[in-house]
Amino acid sequence: MMLLQQKQSAFALHVARLIVHANELGFDVTLGETFRPRDRATKTSVHPLRLAIDLNLFSGGKYLTRTEDHAELGVWWKRQHPLARWGGDEFIVLVRNVP
Repeated sequence: MMLLQQKQSAFALHVARLIVHANELGFDVTLGETFRPRDRATKTSVHPLRLAIDLNLFSGGKYLTRTEDHAELGVWWKRQHPLARWGGDEFIVLVRNVP
């Protein structure tokens, strides 16, 4: 079983790869929220554990807000790690069940 710090490190590495992949596909990415206190998070959110990130995706300078706009990256993300989850399924998160 991975320790929380190991999960956070793996998550950070995979987010970096996701951003590079998005750029290779022609998207621009800015960083959204990575940490969210428990009192501002949903019950299932792993933002309080620093295992989630909200990414802002742009194409041709246009901010992409529809789930469909992110789907290609979401599918790619989920293939990168057995614990990877996508926020079109909710927001980009790496793990749901942390001890």
